[in-house]
Amino acid sequence: MNEDSRLNEWFVPKFGSLKFRAFVGLLFLPYTGMCISFTIIGAMLSPTIQWDRVAAMALIYGLALGVSAHAADNLGSKKNKPWGRYFSARQLWLLIILSLAIAYSIGIYYIIFHVPLLVVVAALEGFFVFAYNFELFKGVLHNDLGFVFSWGALPVLGGYIMQTNSVGTLPIIMSVCAALVSYMHIKISRPYKELRRKRLNERRAKRLEVYLKLISLGTIAATFAAIFLRVIF
Repeated sequence: MNEDSRLNEWFVPKFGSLKFRAFVGLLFLPYTGMCISFTIIGAMLSPTIQWDRVAAMALIYGLALGVSAHAADNLGSKKNKPWGRYFSARQLWLLIILSLAIAYSIGIYYIIFHVPLLVVVAALEGFFVFAYNFELFKGVLHNDLGFVFSWGALPVLGGYIMQTNSVGTLPIIMSVCAALVSYMHIKISRPYKELRRKRLNERRAKRLEVYLKLISLGTIAATFAAIFLRVIF
């Protein structure tokens, strides 16, 4: 997708410098918001809620996916570089290292003192940050299955484990649901980006954009509803 069309994405602000707009675009806030929502939904399944852990996991995924994984995708993609010339390799590596360092510092604290089982999720997500985005192992994990597992299913399980240090049937079922939502999103997103990149069939591109908005904003809205219900009940 060319640079002009990237900056015209609906989730990129129309104000600020090119660097600022590109950075916000790099975060892919709609899907980052979905991923954070998944981990919050996982937490809401716990019999009791420890809100500091909800906030910690939201921050961890915001940094690990929103910043680090998306910066890694821009570096490691063997096809289109999503944000082209706006960031140097050095800047992207700095974003990856700093965001992962903060995210894992928070995670390690909870692993050591409260939630040892979280180490499984931390190890898997760290693996996928590099294996998926840098297309390691000949890109065998850089596919829809790798995407929906790492950024759909695992966040739900991570949110639940952070609360309970255990895994149950309900969070597993919900993780499958999150994976299906992620799958719908990625299957719509790929043709949408191709249409935008080649500037073809604007009507279809607009229709797909509406679907993407409904999925991402609907997921985020459902999460706020779940939080509200847990607070009042």
